[in-house]
Amino acid sequence: MPDGQTISTPVLAAEGISKSFGLVPVLFSVSMDIRVGEVHALIGENGAGKSTLMKILSGFHQPTAGHILLDGRETKLPSNGETEALGIVLIHQELNLAEQMTVEENVFLGRELRKGAALDRARMRDMVQGYLDEIGLSLSPSDRIADLSIAEKQMVEIVKAISREARVLIMDEPTAALTEAETELFFAQIERLKAQGVAVIFVSHKLNEVQAISDRVTILRDGQWIGTHDAKDLTLDAMAQLMVGRELSDLYPPISEVDVDAEVVLEVEGLFAPGVEGVSFGLRKGEVLGFSGLIGAGRSAVFEAICGINPVDGGVIRVDGDVTHFRSVASARDAGLVYLTKDRKEKGLLLEQKMRPNLTLLALPQFIRNFSIDRKAEEAALTRAIRRFDIRARDPNVNVGDLSGGNQQKLLLAKVMEVEPRILIIDEPTRGIDVGTKQQIYHFIAAIAAEGVSVVVISSEMPEIIGVSHRVVVMREGQITGILSGDDINEAEIVRYAAGLKRETFHD
Repeated sequence: MPDGQTISTPVLAAEGISKSFGLVPVLFSVSMDIRVGEVHALIGENGAGKSTLMKILSGFHQPTAGHILLDGRETKLPSNGETEALGIVLIHQELNLAEQMTVEENVFLGRELRKGAALDRARMRDMVQGYLDEIGLSLSPSDRIADLSIAEKQMVEIVKAISREARVLIMDEPTAALTEAETELFFAQIERLKAQGVAVIFVSHKLNEVQAISDRVTILRDGQWIGTHDAKDLTLDAMAQLMVGRELSDLYPPISEVDVDAEVVLEVEGLFAPGVEGVSFGLRKGEVLGFSGLIGAGRSAVFEAICGINPVDGGVIRVDGDVTHFRSVASARDAGLVYLTKDRKEKGLLLEQKMRPNLTLLALPQFIRNFSIDRKAEEAALTRAIRRFDIRARDPNVNVGDLSGGNQQKLLLAKVMEVEPRILIIDEPTRGIDVGTKQQIYHFIAAIAAEGVSVVVISSEMPEIIGVSHRVVVMREGQITGILSGDDINEAEIVRYAAGLKRETFHD
């Protein structure tokens, strides 16, 4: 809280909130309060009930039991976003902006100012410019949303909240797609809002950010309130343990050595493609090869070209020693190479479909019997996948869009593993998921590598790359600047290569 500010009546509070969907309970008598001018973090594993509680506090869901208090008075929040009139604004993880409209048009969308029968564009433009100046954002009201970076779009959401005179701002994973520099700028705006007395609920799986920005932290586990603590009293390990209810000292599994005589299963020489300039590397059987670098360095572009998603402009790709040119994802799949996209919601899963068709889509030819799909074989595959990957769903027939982010990611892993790949490329394997599910995914990667599957891990999280990789390829501006192994796999060394402070001429 700002210096000198006394603890006042909470602006918004939940008392004994329970929620069930049909016969399935998801929250059990949860209580928390949010005070003027504080950042209150809400953390927990995927499926802990965070999203449900946020939607109740913003009026999108009504509680089955319990009470909501606004300024100390019991109230029933209006639904469908109408709580914004009360100063309670929810910023979803998937930003709610009209891409082809301007900043000004988005800020006033649905509540445009008028001068007689016409829109008062001059007044709206001046007001938006004032908001932009207030938070120090160098954008124009006339800028089109589609032309902005993710960080700038996130800032526009804050401008929308300011324009609605937000008293409570609820943010779901606001930094998930931001770089470190963008996150610092974003946090500076949060501090501005705090100083103005805005109460912020901050939902994130990035515990270091929770520790850095929060005044208090509330932990949920399995739909139940575990505790509320001052952030300064919690270490990162303590937060993680409260979230999952167990020690996480073995977050990263032991890395077994790759056989010195292991064959090179994927060899790339002088690859040129959109965003890629002369990349060369090799991948051995049973190896976990990390790809690190700043966002935009070309890491994903390398494998989108290799897997046939984007065209190859030059270079040689060999699989098991044979020169190969994949023209589609299907041809790569048939050769035993699969790519797990970083964008699970847009490109990885069919959110409006059930789990079964999502699981078997990539491996569909395996389930064709007499020109039709063998539903029993699909159901058996789903039962195995739920057990093997610990996919937790209230109902196996639930739409995938209703699963938590962690369970969606585990389903996506199960989907690509259904084709029994020999080379698995995982792009941002733990983006937007909790620490407990991260641990599961890291151990899964180690287990399949030990079985002889070759794995590429592309990640923006430095500890993740260091924790799971046998070797680390560092990229900058579409080129490889270094390939690190052994004691050289450390944060300082990776940053030097990623920032262009070091560069090696090497042969893999």
